[in-house]
Amino acid sequence: MASKVDSSNLDTGRRMDWGRIGAYLLLLLFAVVYAGPLLMLVNTSLKTLPEFMKNATSPTTSLNFKNFTDAWTKADFPRYLTNTLLYTISATAIYLVCAVFVAFPLARGYVRGAKYLLTLFVIALFLPVALIPQFQLMLTLGLYNNPFGYVMLFLVNPIGVIILYNYMKTLPKELDEAAAMDGCGYLRFVVWIVFPLSRPAIATVAVLHAIGIWNELILPTIYLPSKNLYPITRGMIVFQGVYGSNWPTLAAAVMIMMLPMVVIFLILQRYIVSGLTAGAVKG
Repeated sequence: MASKVDSSNLDTGRRMDWGRIGAYLLLLLFAVVYAGPLLMLVNTSLKTLPEFMKNATSPTTSLNFKNFTDAWTKADFPRYLTNTLLYTISATAIYLVCAVFVAFPLARGYVRGAKYLLTLFVIALFLPVALIPQFQLMLTLGLYNNPFGYVMLFLVNPIGVIILYNYMKTLPKELDEAAAMDGCGYLRFVVWIVFPLSRPAIATVAVLHAIGIWNELILPTIYLPSKNLYPITRGMIVFQGVYGSNWPTLAAAVMIMMLPMVVIFLILQRYIVSGLTAGAVKG
């Protein structure tokens, strides 16, 4: 009897091991598919042009970091990066403040018809961007080819409000009652209590919003015709038109463009995971 039990446990352990190995192999396959193009980009950025023309897909035999210095100087990256940082930081900061002050009263039900208002934000996720009315409005307000007008384009994003709403539903309402009994005002309560407690959701929205602004190409092409106001994506189009045949330098320029967002994502990834999953537990 004991031998039968031991053999059944052994068979179960083997099946579990095979299942775990299969799961790891599947994850490894997904990692290769996801990281493959990125590794090819890194490999291309470290090649010389003759080496790339000889065999574009072979591993590099030399670390040619000169491509990065050439891309930095020839693409006018300092100006483009400065413009992009200003647009991204200012638009993200303003949006986060507005989104928190919109999401919190909706999550608490302090606004009449809060659920219906949230439904409007959900519907807005599926609506196309009204470029023609938006363009006419920018012209009428004198915000065309204006960095302030360009920043204002990114102050409306329903997904951030929805994420914050779902997260703030998990915050205990006893905090509101305790703050009211202590004489804490609404503005002070949101700034000193809600903001710190909503840090994971705020980090999630900040990263998603910043990546969207950083990678935006259509809006700067339409609303920022002046070269001095180009963000880095628009500058990359100009650089690609001039150095399109020099693929290693172009790959290095793409690496420079994506590096800041990769660093920010790696720093805030633990907040992003918790911010996206917290709202699914309750509320």
